[in-house]
Amino acid sequence: MERGDGVVRVRREVKGRRGKTVITISGLALPRAELHTLATELRRRCGTGGSAKDGVIEIQGDHRNLLVAELECRGYTVKRAGG
Repeated sequence: MERGDGVVRVRREVKGRRGKTVITISGLALPRAELHTLATELRRRCGTGGSAKDGVIEIQGDHRNLLVAELECRGYTVKRAGG
């Protein structure tokens, strides 16, 4: 995956997380402060926890549909990847 290739990838992950579902959002070419701001807004929108680190936003729980719709409303090209 190239960072900042214009496509945001939304992926569901469980492996290595003790069975807990986490949605990862990658491919956002944003400065660190803007990435954290977006992560905060998305967590609030989903009503759940999460984090932003190493250019990837993690949202706890399976909120793929909501996150894809929200990112598309913000003008991003979104691709659902994996599980």
